[in-house]
Amino acid sequence: MYGFGVLKTLGIAFYHFVLTYVDDVKMGFGKRYTPEHLPERQGVEGRGIYTVRYPKERLPLPERSRNHPFLVYIEETGKLKCTACGICAQACPVQCIWIERAKDPETGKPLSYPAAFHIDQGLCIGCGMCAEFCPFDSIKMDIEYENASYTRPGFVGIEELKKPESYHAKIHPTDYAREMEEKRLKEERKRKAAAAKAAKAKAAAAKKEAAKRPPDKTS
Repeated sequence: MYGFGVLKTLGIAFYHFVLTYVDDVKMGFGKRYTPEHLPERQGVEGRGIYTVRYPKERLPLPERSRNHPFLVYIEETGKLKCTACGICAQACPVQCIWIERAKDPETGKPLSYPAAFHIDQGLCIGCGMCAEFCPFDSIKMDIEYENASYTRPGFVGIEELKKPESYHAKIHPTDYAREMEEKRLKEERKRKAAAAKAAKAKAAAAKKEAAKRPPDKTS
């Protein structure tokens, strides 16, 4: 090839180097490092040579990003959505979830909320199986990834795990909208079923009342 391949490679590198400054001029030197331009310049359609200056700059994470799970609680009541059913612990492939169901202090009857909920973050692989199988949408995957520490991570409890439903809506808007739509449809089906049951009972009562009336003897 007599060095033509080397020249071609250098030409491509120089071409993208020039495109970097072309994009800088097009976007304006005051706007080229703004957060809204970061995904565009780092995306597959971006041109030039551009590096995000982490940690001063951070790319927005996609909605499906997942790291460690957290528990969702309802802000109006402060109660966890978790019912301590244990499905997430069964679905976890590394068995890093430990749940203790609350009990009535007088009768000892199990209650539908956890007395303790622990996750071993040192074992958690962030697979999202717990959130996938949860029937009550009470456990979700967080997008926070800066969890480095000088000590080995261990068990974290309810107080460290719980986050408001508004936080889930913020980081998972599509998932949250789907859940709200499913909840609305479920409540609508319940209302229709209750109305149909009431109408059926009313019709049965009217039929029973009509049967009690004496026959008409005018004919």
